[in-house]
Amino acid sequence: MPGSESSLPTTWTYTSHSEVETAALGAAVGHAAQAGAVIGLVGNLGAGKTRLTRAVATALEVDEKLVTSPTFVLIQEYAGRLPVYHFDTYRLGSVDEFLDLGVEEYFEAGGVCLIEWADRVAGVLPDDVLRIEIDITGESTRVFKFAAQGPIAQSMLIDVARNVADAHKEG
Repeated sequence: MPGSESSLPTTWTYTSHSEVETAALGAAVGHAAQAGAVIGLVGNLGAGKTRLTRAVATALEVDEKLVTSPTFVLIQEYAGRLPVYHFDTYRLGSVDEFLDLGVEEYFEAGGVCLIEWADRVAGVLPDDVLRIEIDITGESTRVFKFAAQGPIAQSMLIDVARNVADAHKEG
């Protein structure tokens, strides 16, 4: 369809009022995840990047007890419905250190890449990326701002928004 891609939503915002709602949002992202997905997570310390990642991975059939922040090891790999590659760029000194991890191979490995502190390496992320910015707005309240660039990310964004809306109708 001519012009259909430009009419797809590229942004969406969701407010979570609890860890339970954040976990449900992460599950919606995990259920929408596709092979080759790159998800960039941005937010201050304590915003919920790892909590969201745990819920995404759990929805991808990874044991949630295995999912921890890879701050000191930089990357964690998990076997699930799709392979999950969880990066934490917080302690990296440069974009080159990120590239030295072999990230381009991970991006092309057919799994789901979740990158915490993605703003630190934004210039080397693939063209197709789902960015999720997390703002702390209260003790347990977070605002999740999604921005999709590329066909996989846009498809995921549509699915996430639809799944969350459907869950709210049922709840």
